[in-house]
This record gives sequence, structure tokens and C-alpha cells, in this order.
Amino acid sequence: MHFLKEIVKTPILEDPPKKHVRVHRHFYRYSKGEFIGPALKISKTNTRITLKGSHEYEDLIIEIVSNTIPENEVEIKGTLITGTDISDIITDLGFKWDLKKSTGKTKNYKANISTVIDKKILLQSIEIFRKNTYFLISFNINPTCKVSTKKTIPQPSKKKIEDDDINKRITFCSGVIENNEYNRELVISSAFPDFKKDISSKWNNILITNNYKISDIILPDDVKDWGLKRIMAIRKGKLFRTVEIDGEIIEKQYSIVV
Repeated sequence: MHFLKEIVKTPILEDPPKKHVRVHRHFYRYSKGEFIGPALKISKTNTRITLKGSHEYEDLIIEIVSNTIPENEVEIKGTLITGTDISDIITDLGFKWDLKKSTGKTKNYKANISTVIDKKILLQSIEIFRKNTYFLISFNINPTCKVSTKKTIPQPSKKKIEDDDINKRITFCSGVIENNEYNRELVISSAFPDFKKDISSKWNNILITNNYKISDIILPDDVKDWGLKRIMAIRKGKLFRTVEIDGEIIEKQYSIVV
């Protein structure tokens, strides 16, 4: 499940640094203030649905398209980036990827991927990697079943929300699936669960933005290292989800503890 869908389902998380790492990790970098979150655009024609997303929506796009893969196996290429040595997890999944530790200032682990993978294992991997990894992959089955993802993570935006260049940000990951009833339902339930009643069956273009206002940061008392203290800190504030459906704008707000 995508982290924003988890927040929509349960905005107030109990002990997020320990019990909800998959969500909490997306808020490590935020201090107090207003911040631009991920954005996603969906458009459809008579034959296809196109998904374009910013960083932090790539896992959802990959998951949606992977669910529509017609074959049992798929050839994937790309990059895996993580802040933790997950060699054991990779091995347990049956992969022989060479996970290398970076030598730069920011410590992380990276693996370049080029392999054929079982569809079920691919879907399982997407869910497992959500805890501590960015799984930046691409594949091309046919014109209505493909994904393209950039191989490097962009720097967080320093722009004000009103200056956000959404069209530029949503070029990070794109996917295409066939336009049919099952896939339309899959897209809406996965990306817009809280707007399902607002989206008619005749939609053509949907754009959603997610922005945050962090009003309070609770630092753990039992952690002395400042870097770890910041990571383990709980953020309180608001999530603003704004959806534009063929020109009509609807906003929902959530009081969050993440």
C-alpha cells in the first residue's frame, strides 16, 4: 500500500518511527513549515491510461502497471537505492544483485538491476522495499503495459508551494496501462481512495498534489545522536490533498501524526 493511502486510512499513527516505518521514512527531512509533497497525473484515451508521477509516486505507478502484466515473467532494468544493507532481504527474494555501499558523504547502498523476474515476486518486492528502499525500475511489455523511471533520486524541492513546477516534477516516473474497467478501478482505488465518490466514470484527466504543513516536532528523549534523533522524531501537522478532475478542484485536509 502506498504511504499516502496509509495516511488517508489512518492519519494519526501510533509510534510511527517503530510501527509505521514505511510511512515515517517519507518525513525524515521535514522541519517545521510548509512543504511540497508528491504529485500524480492520470489521463486516459479510448485505449490507454497514462500515469505520470513525481518522486515518491514511482512505487505506486510501478505497482499499478505490474498488476496488469499479462505474462508470468518480466524483464526489468533500473536501480535500487537504500540507506540500509538489505543484502539478506535481496537474497531471500531470490535475487543476486550486487549491493554496493556508497563512498560519498551520504551513506547509502545501491544496486544496478537488469534481470528477468517473476510477476508475483515483483509485486512482493515492491511491497517489501517500501520499508527502506527506492526501487527505481523500468520495463516495457507492450504499448499498453510499460513503466519508465529515472535512476537517480531528485533533490527535495526548495520552492514555495505556490511556485511548484508540477509538470516538471511528474516526469520522474511514467506508466501506461490498457483502458478497461478493471484498470480504471485499480487506478482510482490505489491513488484516489478518498476521492472515489467525487470522480465520475467519464473523467479524462486527474491531477493530485499532496502538500504538508508541519506544526510540531516531537524529539525522542532516549536518543542522544542528533542525526538519529531527527530521524526518529514524530511530525505533527496537516496533509493537504488537492485533486483536479477535468478542471474541477476539490481539497481534503487531514490532521496527521507521522
